[in-house]
Amino acid sequence: MAHPDSGGGVLSRSLLPDLSRGEPSTLAIVGVTASGKSAVALAVARRLGNAEIVSADSMQVYREMDIGTDKPPASVRAEVPHHLIDVADPSEDYSLTMFQAAARGARADIAARGRHSVLAGGTGLYHRAVIDDLDIPARFPDAAAALEQEPDTSALHLRLAELDPVAASRIEPANRRRILRALEVTVGSGRPFSSYGPGLGEYPPGDIFQVGLWLARAEVDHRIEQRYHRQMADGFLAEVEALAVRHPPLSRTASQALGYKELLACLDGRISLDEAVALAVSRTRRFARRQERWFRRDPRIVWLDAGAGAEPLADEVLSRLLQFRLGH
Repeated sequence: MAHPDSGGGVLSRSLLPDLSRGEPSTLAIVGVTASGKSAVALAVARRLGNAEIVSADSMQVYREMDIGTDKPPASVRAEVPHHLIDVADPSEDYSLTMFQAAARGARADIAARGRHSVLAGGTGLYHRAVIDDLDIPARFPDAAAALEQEPDTSALHLRLAELDPVAASRIEPANRRRILRALEVTVGSGRPFSSYGPGLGEYPPGDIFQVGLWLARAEVDHRIEQRYHRQMADGFLAEVEALAVRHPPLSRTASQALGYKELLACLDGRISLDEAVALAVSRTRRFARRQERWFRRDPRIVWLDAGAGAEPLADEVLSRLLQFRLGH
């Protein structure tokens, strides 16, 4: 990852009216978990005065999953409107397609009211679905179930090479999950998986400015551990206990949420509470590494040092946003 830039923040306050009065725009704030995206997004929205936040977090969509997903408190959401939080029941498998449609609707509604959108969250694919308006293939459950019966991943890759050689060339022969998805779409739709847009390896220019918040790994690791300690003190275990006995039960997607998965294992008696928290911290740190690799591949992201704090960063972000808009 390139080292974060600095400078430019002094411009934002004097030129803030230019941003506020301009055409509605979307700003995206990305970064690894615990990097402070929500705080910076809120500070930016407050400065603009006519902005609303669109969450790009795959777990904050679920109602009743509040502490472990680190949702903004109700007071903050009352002050600055937030979208795509608490939109699904925890028993629902909320999909990328559902998110993309909801995000499109939210952004259109915000723009129609002459306001700016601030897209913030750590789910990389959700961001790309908005940033690049991805052409997302439908799901084909019957085709997927039939393909799952084949235990030989190499055989599946060979089949994909016959049906869609372009997709096969882009997927590692051992990556069973991606091979199955490509075959599911190709077989189910009758259309090659590779025909759905340019793919995630392409980063075309666009009209959404992206800022990435950078932190040293040691600081990320520290923040992740401290956040879990805070969440446990705030009642995270009680929240998971209530979810564990609810009917209908948690969906496959919701039950895999970091922290929730480990505490559910504790409640089932499979591991101790201390082991659950330690495992959640470890898995979340590994997740942060994957997020970092995902976001740093995108050359369009401007990286800023998250250690500066939310308020100075908000000034810097708005200055960069103005520069971006003047260049378009």
